Amino acid sequence: MHRFAYVAVATVLGLAGAAPAQAAPLPRSAPSVVVGAQPPVTTDTGVLSVRGAGPYRIGAGLDRLTAAGMIDWSVATCDGVVRAGATGAWAGVILLAFRHGRLVEVTTATVPPYSPAGAGVGMTFADLETIYGPRGGLISNDAGTATAYLVRVGARVELFTGHPIRSGVGAFQVGPASFVERGFRQGGTC
Repeated sequence: MHRFAYVAVATVLGLAGAAPAQAAPLPRSAPSVVVGAQPPVTTDTGVLSVRGAGPYRIGAGLDRLTAAGMIDWSVATCDGVVRAGATGAWAGVILLAFRHGRLVEVTTATVPPYSPAGAGVGMTFADLETIYGPRGGLISNDAGTATAYLVRVGARVELFTGHPIRSGVGAFQVGPASFVERGFRQGGTC
């Protein structure tokens, strides 16, 4: 009786040893667009999300990015904010804002990049309404002098601001609402 158990266990272990350690990944269908579900980190300049752009992730340290050669220029403004330019594929595509040494805003006035939902600079606010539906909406600054389209994703936002000489989106910003949205509504302190 015991001999049969040993043979059975040896057979199972032998078969398990012949199987691959990891099963092959299942094929995935095309992902659906869901605000809040973000793409993986990529160096592709096609996507700007509330997590950042390529290697420029919200919360990243200015010192770390500078040491890695990923900051081209920087200028201190006020209230602990440093504005900076990116290098590599993102040079001339995005502008960065750091507060107290941490990345809090990524801005673009170019296309691409687009949001994960496909929205970007040059679109009309009506286009954004079609893309985002009830997930976003138009807002005004506290002075009532500017309009923007805001999409909340947790504590972070996608903010599409107007263009100075034509209707529609002129800039696309992402980051924590406490910095990006507040900056739009209240204006800069500098």
